[in-house]
Amino acid sequence: MGSCRIVASMAMVATAWGLEAAPLRIGTRGSPLALAQAYMTRDLLKATFPEELGGEGAIELCIMKTQGDMILDKALSEIGGKGLFTKELDVALLDDQVDICVHSMKDVPTWLPASTVLPTMLEREDTRDVFISPKAATLASLADGSVIGSARPRGGG
Repeated sequence: MGSCRIVASMAMVATAWGLEAAPLRIGTRGSPLALAQAYMTRDLLKATFPEELGGEGAIELCIMKTQGDMILDKALSEIGGKGLFTKELDVALLDDQVDICVHSMKDVPTWLPASTVLPTMLEREDTRDVFISPKAATLASLADGSVIGSARPRGGG
């Protein structure tokens, strides 16, 4: 699905709710990934719907801290799972403090809160893993006995 069609459904939701007169409030976390996705969403909305959402102040980013952002000394599995990165945003959505939320799919729990929908997604980037080494060009060219590190499990402590 192309990004314009994805954005179109968000704008249709905004228009149906009568948000043209007030800023469209986008709830997001403050992490670099979340902000990049929120800015991309904002920019796509502005470019696709310049009359409704292209003006100065037509879209407002509402940056929030979640429990997952605040509890840094424990593994995600120890403190309640993925929803810890989305709960505060979902509550703000249900309390009409924001109009839409931008979540990274890796943070979205399997079951969404009642009265919320996941109507759109941005196009995915390349998801392949990478190999980085100052001494070898490939895994196969590493010396015998080399130590290989990898990223910690998602949300690991």
